[in-house]
Amino acid sequence: MKKFRYIIVLSFALLGAVSVSAQSVAWGGTIRHDLYNRYANPSDDIASRSAGSAVINLGLGPKIWIGGPDFSFSPEVTFQWSPLALSTGDYKGLGAMSFPILAKFEFFGNSNFNKDGKFGFSIGGGVQYSKTELWYLKGSFKEDGVERPYFRTYVIEGDFGYGISGFDVHLFMRYGWSNDTDANTLNIGIGYDFNIPKLKQATDPEF
Repeated sequence: MKKFRYIIVLSFALLGAVSVSAQSVAWGGTIRHDLYNRYANPSDDIASRSAGSAVINLGLGPKIWIGGPDFSFSPEVTFQWSPLALSTGDYKGLGAMSFPILAKFEFFGNSNFNKDGKFGFSIGGGVQYSKTELWYLKGSFKEDGVERPYFRTYVIEGDFGYGISGFDVHLFMRYGWSNDTDANTLNIGIGYDFNIPKLKQATDPEF
């Protein structure tokens, strides 16, 4: 079953790489701001397993685009930090972080190769590693056996945004699940993508 899941994720990435019909490769970065996130650890039948935040949820990471004005394939990795995430079920500590590793199909304005402004959308998937209660895990919970290691979920993400000359801003929603445990994740927010070569080209007087 695990091999089957890995094959699906790998096939998804390869399909995007092979099916790209346009001819440009560019690099840059993505900035994320979660308006809301929630991480549910695998259940331990001891304490509330979820933690979330709607305040100070910042993300940053590298990104690559392969494609053209109407379509691109984009691998990206993001570090997401939520210093004030907590569990409202039973407070155990503060903080959460996650590392989504995604491969995305990006269309029209979201492709990040457009000279003229366009609306666009994206869909993609991959894996995410998450951790809650980064600091101050209460001793009483530790004594009862509560642990908060990194846990993995498979994720899908949908975006809707507007892009022009190597920059786009988009709304996103990413949901994660695990077939091995009952862990799940939810991230909803705003993303900003920066295609560095395209941005430089846009500032060239001859562009």
